[in-house]
Amino acid sequence: MIVNQVTQSNNRTNFEEQTDLGTFIAQATTTDKWEVLSYKAPILPIHAALLRTGKILFFCGSGNDPAKLNTPDDSVVWDVSKGTFSRQAPPLDSNNQPIDLFCAGQSFRSDGLLMVAGGTLRYDPFYGSPYAFMFDPITEEWVKKPSMNNGRWYPTVLTLGSGRIFALSGLDKDGNLNRQPEIYSISFANGWNAFPITGYFPPYANLFLLDGGKIFYSGAQMGGNYQAVPTILTLPGAFTQSILGKAVPGLQDPTFGDQGTSVLLPPAQDQKVMILGGGDPATNTATNRVNIVDFKASNPTYVAAKSLNYARKHLSAVLLPDRTVFVCNGSKIGEDITQSMLPAEIYNPATNTWRVVAKQNIPRVYHSVALLLPDGRVATAGGNPGRTVNELRLEIYSPAYMSRSRPIIQNTSKILSYGLQFTIQTPQAANIKWVSLIKPTANTHSCDTEQRLVDVPINSRNATSLNVTVTNNRDIAPPSWYMLFITDNNGTPSVATWVKLA
Repeated sequence: MIVNQVTQSNNRTNFEEQTDLGTFIAQATTTDKWEVLSYKAPILPIHAALLRTGKILFFCGSGNDPAKLNTPDDSVVWDVSKGTFSRQAPPLDSNNQPIDLFCAGQSFRSDGLLMVAGGTLRYDPFYGSPYAFMFDPITEEWVKKPSMNNGRWYPTVLTLGSGRIFALSGLDKDGNLNRQPEIYSISFANGWNAFPITGYFPPYANLFLLDGGKIFYSGAQMGGNYQAVPTILTLPGAFTQSILGKAVPGLQDPTFGDQGTSVLLPPAQDQKVMILGGGDPATNTATNRVNIVDFKASNPTYVAAKSLNYARKHLSAVLLPDRTVFVCNGSKIGEDITQSMLPAEIYNPATNTWRVVAKQNIPRVYHSVALLLPDGRVATAGGNPGRTVNELRLEIYSPAYMSRSRPIIQNTSKILSYGLQFTIQTPQAANIKWVSLIKPTANTHSCDTEQRLVDVPINSRNATSLNVTVTNNRDIAPPSWYMLFITDNNGTPSVATWVKLA
């Protein structure tokens, strides 16, 4: 069992001033906390993905250590409920030598397997690997797939509404920026088909699948003085045609995209993307800038939103089932952990406000991750302020809703289809505000193309059940395994039930 080593609590009573009467109305006391676990990760968790089993895959390849290039010490699966780790045999090349997945890209296929593409062929300068693998969450094994057309180090991988997988950017096998996007499908004879060479997109470009199948690059990325222009990409119908791009104007502090992050704000049907934080490579300093673009507008343009309370780069942003955005990790100056921003903060899209919540105990910068767990908590891991300086301690954040009485999903359909009406059995049916599907996280380097929260509208209810309908739009909810949450009128979510949308 997990034993808590350190607890940092934040007890607050909120007051709403009623100025016309000169009195204060007390609101409900809430409690959130951080817990440092009594054990550590056995590897540096540079890459993290929540599997449909509820376990977490960590992998790191050589882990930013040239002496460990092509190391067999590659990946572990963390059973959070038991507090244990299992090790996997590393993926091998045709000569049965370990392949280095350090700084690959990742996204989930519709069957729940995790596609991992790219990695490291060499260090200093870095050359990208063309290899691709699937990680099977049931067998907990790596399965080799056809290689890409060229190498990718620091690539972005995105699952499309069709279930196909799109790969963009990264450094190729010769250390140059890979400007040729490609798509993976089991229906392709060679696995991957490439488009003609396109414009410059930076490594770990933050990408989002939009309604209608277009793709948005938010302006957040990893490293370098690349041309980081927020862009809407339109994929052509044939691989002989070039990808079309349309710039999105209005981004403030456009040079501060390095190790910033972005999220598709909840719910996905609203089609709003938020970019937050990031650093300027020229000064190594961070910004607290937050901008939002609405893709339902006739001319999508970034507009300023309420700023973060703390400037951060190397930050993590996690969608919570109460439809807020939780932000942690990062520092205001490079990889300097003495400048780390330990207070976490939460954004409410409904009110455009941030509130500071409990402080982390462990500073986390470069190569750190954060993931939503099925019970509604957030697991944080990693941190690599310098080569061979590895933060292996694990810490879990419990939002205030964890301390409240929570609704319960007693029974529901486990296999969903597009447009399906189905029933959720819950004794709290009369008090449920939202039903949500949340796609599990797969993140690295402040980049996560996976997480999205999809609204499941409530059609009707009785005392013990909800009748709801799944979207019929595959671009809003790509085929995948999702966590199904119900959230009550107090903003308190249930523990998730895993469902498959196909």
